[in-house]
Amino acid sequence: MTFVEVLLPVPISGTFTYSVPEALADSVRIGYRVIVPFGRKKFYTGIIASQTPVAPQGYEVKDIALILDEWAVVRHPQLKLWHWMADYYLCTPGEVMRAAMPAGLKIESETFVSADPDYEEKPEERLSQREMAVMNYILGCEKKQPLDLIGKKTGFANIGPIINSLLEKGAVQISENLVERYRSRKETYVRLTVDKGDSDGLHRAFDSVRSGSMQEKALLALIEISAFMRQDTELHEVTRAELMERSGVTTTVIAAMAKKGIVEIYKKEISRFSYSGLVTGELPVLSEAQSAALDSIHKSWFEKDITLLRGVTSSGKTEIYIHLIDYVLRQGRQALYLVPEIALTTQLTRRLQRVFGDKVVIYHSKFSDNDRVDIWKKLLSSSEPCVVIGARSAVFLPFASLGLVIVDEEHESAYKQQDPAPRYNGRDAAIVLASMHGAKTLLGSATPAVDTYYKALTGRFGLVELTERYEGLRLPHVEIVDMAAARKRGEVEGTFSLLTRRLVNESLQRGEQSILFINRRGYAPIARCKLCGYVPKCENCDVSLTYHR
Repeated sequence: MTFVEVLLPVPISGTFTYSVPEALADSVRIGYRVIVPFGRKKFYTGIIASQTPVAPQGYEVKDIALILDEWAVVRHPQLKLWHWMADYYLCTPGEVMRAAMPAGLKIESETFVSADPDYEEKPEERLSQREMAVMNYILGCEKKQPLDLIGKKTGFANIGPIINSLLEKGAVQISENLVERYRSRKETYVRLTVDKGDSDGLHRAFDSVRSGSMQEKALLALIEISAFMRQDTELHEVTRAELMERSGVTTTVIAAMAKKGIVEIYKKEISRFSYSGLVTGELPVLSEAQSAALDSIHKSWFEKDITLLRGVTSSGKTEIYIHLIDYVLRQGRQALYLVPEIALTTQLTRRLQRVFGDKVVIYHSKFSDNDRVDIWKKLLSSSEPCVVIGARSAVFLPFASLGLVIVDEEHESAYKQQDPAPRYNGRDAAIVLASMHGAKTLLGSATPAVDTYYKALTGRFGLVELTERYEGLRLPHVEIVDMAAARKRGEVEGTFSLLTRRLVNESLQRGEQSILFINRRGYAPIARCKLCGYVPKCENCDVSLTYHR
């Protein structure tokens, strides 16, 4: 008898031991998904973390119910990262698993509710108004309904107690069904049943359609699109939509041709992500300062695995990133490009796709479950070089051969997840992920985080500085006004200093525009005495009170 340790997406520390039935003993591997019973009625999707022939002592072991995969959906470095995050961020591996895996890969049991056909209302157990509303909805449905959907349709946020009450009165029945949310994208294709070069078979195909008919028109178009008559090319797969557009026929005509055996109609799973735009393949031209910084990064990586690129705003850090990504892709490895916000991925994606085409993969939490599962499967099924652009959740993807991790704007607080667990820093998780793959890490920022800059200055990280803006553009002139000192000198009128008012007025007189940023809540973030500088604070803590008017 074989036993496996299964990791489940539940906030309970450790793994759970299950036995493997003899019929499935040859089919289990580490990283496979399995359906296992948990508790009295629930079923969960778990990941096999380890195997052992030694039976546990002291309790009865349940069998796994089902093996979902023919290959591992989680790689070994991923499991290592999950356990590191659980240990470092004080949560359970199950909570990390729940955050890491797309919902479409986690098949779980869902509670369904239906009316009991034998129920008769008793005078002493009359239904309340809320229970009656729920029962009316359930009775109006032909099929049993998911628990969460009943809550949405009836408008009751906490539907559980109502269903429990109806269950006690015998009005409803509940059942647990396994629900898979992932749906692959499939396209309908059409192909000739005649082998290429079979002229007799092609003549028979034309004989079976009437001259001048829509079927003949579709057959001619299919031959032309698929390059059937050309001996120097392979047959091109033709989608039904493409054939209909080129020939002007309907699905009925194609179905009639399939009935005659002229063509075969079949479905094929396709990727949701393909780039059809212009791919130049040309790397951006670097300035002397950028080229020097690029060389310094490569030299730094000989000694340090992590390097900080401190480049002023508009210095052209992204162009350097593109050259580094190209270097890694030419080595046959993969790259991860993290950005703090999802909105930044759109503009970056266009720039990178013009250079790398379909090698660019985008991943973030705003994608649908189906999209995220497709990306996950794409990285699992292929170890080809690619670059993944994404927000912090992209660190969980199943990389096969990660060679470079770039964390752009590494100081941003958006890399930190607050709720739910794991409450992790995407920047730090990316650094650990890179070390597990033997990859290099580049942290980029114009204003690095204090801890990052300190590590760079003290030699723990490499440090490369880019102080010149692209094409020699001048940095904006910044002047700081000490409002407290300006008030004492009488140089403040209303909210603004006299200098600010003068500069804004001069800008308006030149026909230009001005922007005033006010980053606060309330009329003023603090109220300060003009004479002694006293600031009123909360009686219970040391937080300054905000003045509202």
